[in-house]
Amino acid sequence: MRASRHTALIAAAALGLMVSACQQSEAEREVKDQADAIEESYDAEADLQESLAQSAPDEAAVKAEADKLREQGDAERKHLDNMAEELRETQ
Repeated sequence: MRASRHTALIAAAALGLMVSACQQSEAEREVKDQADAIEESYDAEADLQESLAQSAPDEAAVKAEADKLREQGDAERKHLDNMAEELRETQ
């Protein structure tokens, strides 16, 4: 469920990139906004997991999973930022 939601956000960002490719600055801004939203989504999910796991026996494992979510969100943001940069270079 979580992966499909993030995949849908990435697909929407890519579509936005293609649709607005003719307007370089607007396309780049849109992709960066989508990238930020995706990263914030991962961060919020990680924060939620951590808060639900406080004082639980598996708290350390949940925190490790939350860290992985934050890293994944950061990686996806960087990927979309690179896509925006490539768009700018091709125009």
